[in-house]
Amino acid sequence: MADNLVAIACDHGGFDLKVQLISFLENKGLKVLDLGTNSTDSVDYPEFGAAMATAIEHGEANKGILICGSGIGISIAANRNPTVRAAVCHSGLSARLARQHNDANVLALGARLIGVETAFDCVEEFLNTEFEGGRHQRRVEKLSKS
Repeated sequence: MADNLVAIACDHGGFDLKVQLISFLENKGLKVLDLGTNSTDSVDYPEFGAAMATAIEHGEANKGILICGSGIGISIAANRNPTVRAAVCHSGLSARLARQHNDANVLALGARLIGVETAFDCVEEFLNTEFEGGRHQRRVEKLSKS
């Protein structure tokens, strides 16, 4: 799996933002693994959260972006897999802290709650921030225990 690959998935509520984010990522020279959905036709977000979880678990990508109306439902679906640490973020700061303190490997966005520029800022911070480790390491390790 290449470090310059980002998986992305959404439900119908996140489709338009997903299209914009794919273009944003590709313009930065990143490859995108598109896990769907591929239209604004109504679908069930748990299927796409699960697709992301499978991609993370199997090493197809080490970072991902999920999008639904609020970011909440699809993140809950993905977080059922212990290899996923999906964080719903509403600002660049929340995305940076999710990476620094929680080693989040999936960014969840609410297309109905944030604008495209805020989404771009969240993605930029998420992709360019490293996990601090240290005092946060033992807490993150506890998240992956079943």
